[in-house]
Amino acid sequence: MKPAFLILAVLCGISSGAGLSAQSLEERKAAVQELLLKDYDPTSIFRISRTEVPRAKFPVIDMHSHDYAADSAEIAAWVRTLDSCNIRYSSVMHCEWIGAPFEEFVCKYRPYGDRFLFWCCFDYTGFGESGWAEHAVRELERCHALGARGVGEMVDKGLGDTYARPVPGSGIHLDDPRLRPLIERCGDLDMPISIHIAEPIWMYEPMDRHNDGLMNGANWAVDTSIEGCRDYEELMAAFERALEAYPGTTFIACHYLNMNQDLERLGRLLDGHPNLYVDIAGRIGESAVIPRATRRFLIKYADRVLFGTDNGMAPDMYRMVFRILETDDEHIYNPDYGYHWSYAGFHLPDDVLRKIYHDNAARLFHLD
Repeated sequence: MKPAFLILAVLCGISSGAGLSAQSLEERKAAVQELLLKDYDPTSIFRISRTEVPRAKFPVIDMHSHDYAADSAEIAAWVRTLDSCNIRYSSVMHCEWIGAPFEEFVCKYRPYGDRFLFWCCFDYTGFGESGWAEHAVRELERCHALGARGVGEMVDKGLGDTYARPVPGSGIHLDDPRLRPLIERCGDLDMPISIHIAEPIWMYEPMDRHNDGLMNGANWAVDTSIEGCRDYEELMAAFERALEAYPGTTFIACHYLNMNQDLERLGRLLDGHPNLYVDIAGRIGESAVIPRATRRFLIKYADRVLFGTDNGMAPDMYRMVFRILETDDEHIYNPDYGYHWSYAGFHLPDDVLRKIYHDNAARLFHLD
């Protein structure tokens, strides 16, 4: 079968051999012309290695997860998954969409409290009013006493810290000087701030035929035309101002700081700000498409990168991330990440895996 015919056959869902004669060449061409981008679901036909990684090679601390479990039975099932995947701890972020006060959130996981790291939010109730900062600092200290290891996940996609509870921090950005008492107190208490800044760059590009991340970009596009919404560069500039303003506070930039398209720029930020770490959560789709560049970055900055997932509790989800980090498998399709492109593994050295999987987080949180 000639390559052109093979491509058409794959696109149209036709197998090689007898099935190919079921349609004429013109019919196959017409079918391709009618195929919608949203329906394109390629399957790799390469006869190459496919490595199963049921369990991480070294113990893992997942630095980015959420309160996915609905009840004690689901928490118990989650812990069994953590055990089977070699995950020692999972960080559980407390956000507005969780709903319950911090103490209820901790109580829910108490039977397995030695497996979860809890994170709290800033309390923006009465933000800017007289006495707000003192109240907010007291609430931060109360959560810390109840077991909060850090603050997060803060989320600013342009409109402020929208994930905070009990009220969202609409219009409140990390470089707001009124946050100084809180951010400095985080440094005093050795509580890192985990923050999601912006979205991947494809979500800001024109949604046209030149956007190679179009399918996922359209789903998560950011409307910067909304009044008061900061664009990508404004958000990054504000974040860098915060890094400079609070050298005594540790910041964890979620999702490679949404800078997978420019890892050299991300590296310069890490070089210039020793209080900055990045987690790799939820960005397999953006990183494994450029495996060699990402591998070089992860090796160079192995002491500053933290493992994270941010994609639920399913065993196969964890195992896909392990496969990308540990193997040199190629041409991997995973529709869960929303793009049309394929991925390849990083095949990281053991010393780098140990740091990213476990040692960097253990150092930050003084864990065994």
